[in-house]
Formats: sequence, structure tokens, C-alpha cells
Amino acid sequence: MHPSGPPWFKRLYDWVERRVQLESPVKDAALHPVPRSTASWWYVFGSASLTLLILQVATGILLAIIYTPTAAHAWDSLELLNHGLPLGWFLRAMHGWGSNFMVAVVLIHMAQVFLFGAYKFPRELTWIVGVFLLLLTLGMAFTGQVLRFDQDAYWGLGIGVSILGRVPFIGGQLVDLLMGGPIINGATLTRFFALHAFVIPGTLLALAALHVWMVLKLGVNEWPMPGRIVRRATYIEEYDHLAHHDGIPFVPGAVWKDLFFSAAILLAVAACAAVFGPYGPKGVPDPTIISTVPKPDFFFLWIYTVLSYLPPEMETPFILIVPIVAVAVLIALPLVAGIGEKSWWRRPVAVFMVMFLAVSFAVLTNLGTYTPWSPQMNAWSSAPVPVEFLRAPGCQRPAGKAMPQLPCSRQQRRHARPRA
Repeated sequence: MHPSGPPWFKRLYDWVERRVQLESPVKDAALHPVPRSTASWWYVFGSASLTLLILQVATGILLAIIYTPTAAHAWDSLELLNHGLPLGWFLRAMHGWGSNFMVAVVLIHMAQVFLFGAYKFPRELTWIVGVFLLLLTLGMAFTGQVLRFDQDAYWGLGIGVSILGRVPFIGGQLVDLLMGGPIINGATLTRFFALHAFVIPGTLLALAALHVWMVLKLGVNEWPMPGRIVRRATYIEEYDHLAHHDGIPFVPGAVWKDLFFSAAILLAVAACAAVFGPYGPKGVPDPTIISTVPKPDFFFLWIYTVLSYLPPEMETPFILIVPIVAVAVLIALPLVAGIGEKSWWRRPVAVFMVMFLAVSFAVLTNLGTYTPWSPQMNAWSSAPVPVEFLRAPGCQRPAGKAMPQLPCSRQQRRHARPRA
């Protein structure tokens, strides 16, 4: 015992704790029992996703100090980061590669949750929130590509908003709302910066906190043993019995694998950043150069490939229907299949679906890296763009149409190899 009472840091801690009272909930979260079987390497992807989100927020704040979200200075501010500031290129590379890793880890985490039946009762809402977290993660990736504001980003944005313009009745209003007017200008970049730096991250952090809260309150999903059926009437009692009689405290029993894997992911991001460097920016955005082949970033290449091979009459139905149906299916999954078998050994259809989607994604993404423009008009390679984009001599602009096709792409398509 210190002769003059507790040391200063203990007195300071007691003073703060008496007012914020965080010790009890933190202890409850750290020491809550989890089934021993969940202390597995299969359960580390959720914490890794959270770690990558924290990395993105931290690096994004540092980048926002330098980045200038204006049409006149955005490209120059990225060049300054790449070449004018010590380790500015590394900061950009960490943010860019962190985005790729985050999308990948979130997708793997979602596949693991699906295969392990962790969307079933009582974790239906946890799954639904996770679906929205995936959509927000993809939204962060897309808006981040736009903020590079190079030639690819400029024309890619034009194609993206033209696709949005196909929404019946309100497409034009949505385009104006997103772009701040009929053309890509400073207002467009400001809105995308607000989305990327404030709106989407704020929503993402709020939903991530809710997601973690529900995981703590409902418990980490147990290992899906064959024959262990989920029944609404008995599951909670069975889970509590398993966690308390064959469980371990989350800290330190299970958390060390999460920490180890998260550290490995951060090292992998840093290694990719150091070896491969940041993404762009490529050429200065120039609306007069319309003979260009804008491609999306890695995790959207599969869409590029699909739209390149679809017949023209299928483009709009695919763009407007397939994403909505896919999200609706993901949201409805725990509501219509919330009980029953969890083990993937007895759910062959679920295993086949994951394998089919994984192989399809890999093949379409690989094709997107080298597939030339489609010989026919399609939504990505020759999407309609606002008329104000087309200012080059010789490019015809049909009168009275706000979104003509790109007229200078046909010459390139003559040299494209035929479809398979």
C-alpha cells in the first residue's frame, strides 16, 4: 500500500470510472463465455473485418488532411501525396489495399457465416445487418475509386451514373442528386467525398457497432455439429448450457486467434502497399478524350465482364432486377430458413451455392482483366453518358437526347475479337 494512498493513475482511473462506468460492460464483453468449439481459426474473419474498417478510418482521416475534393485540385493533391510528401505514397497504398482486403475478408466472413448456419435463430437480425454492411463496404470501394479523379475514374463515373439513369421514372432525378447537376464537376466530387468520408463511414460504423453488440448479446455461433437442430423453443437454453458447461472466456481463451489473424492481415496489407504501391492516379481527367476503355476496380470487374457478354436487350433487366433480387434473397434467407440443420455436411445445396458463386466470381473477374470491348452496344463499354461529356470534335451529339451513346467506341469494337 502506498503510504499516501493509491498511486495517481489509480486515483485518476477511479475518478473517470465513477463517472463513465465502463468497467462492468467491458468486463462482461471480455469475459463472457463462448463455446469451446468457437475458439477456431474459422471464426477470425469477423474481427479481421473490424480491424480493416478501423485501418480504413485511420488512413482515411490522414488522407483527408491533404486531399482536396475539387475538380481543379483533386488530381494534383494525389500527385502531391505520391511524390511530394514523405511516405504519402505508402499511406495511399495502405488505404487502397486495405479497401481490397476489406471487401475480400467481408465476403469470406459472409460465406463462412452462411456455411455455418450462423444466420439462423436467434441471429437473423445479425445476418441482415451484415448484408447492409457488405453493401456499404462495396459503396466505400466505389466512391473511393471516384475520388482518384483520373481518366478511369472520370469515365467510369459517367458510365456508373448512366446506368443509374436507367431506373424507371426517377433515373434522371437520381443522377442529378448524385452528381449535383448534369455534368461531372466540382459539385460531383464534393458529393462523392461527403459520401466516402462521412455518410457511408458513419453508417458503417453505427451498423458495425450494432453488429458487434448483437454478437456479444446473442453469443458466438457454436460449431455446427451434424444432427444438432435449431429449434426456437429450445435453442437458447441449449446454447447457454453449452457455453457455461463447455465454454471458455472470450478473453483470453478465444481472442488470441483473432488478434493473431488481424495482425497477419495488417502485415499483408502493408506488404502489398510497399511492393505494389498505390492505385493511380492515371492520366488527368479529360472530357475530350472519349476513345478510352474505363474499367472498374478489382471487385467490380465481374460486373464489367457480365455486361460485356450480355446481349443489348438483357442489359437493363440485368442491371435493374438482378441486384435487387440478390439483396432481397440475402435479407429473406434467415426469415424463411431460420431453423433446422446448421452443419454444411447436411446442407449440400448451400455448399454448392458457395462454390458456384466463388468459381463464377473468380472466372468473371479474370476475364474482366483482359476482355476487350463487346462488339455490340452494352452497358459498360458503351453506356450512355451525359451530353456535356462529349465535347471532342467529330463526336455527334443527337439533339434532344440528354444521354447519347458513346459515338467514338465503334472503331475500337471493329478490332475486338468475337465473343466466345
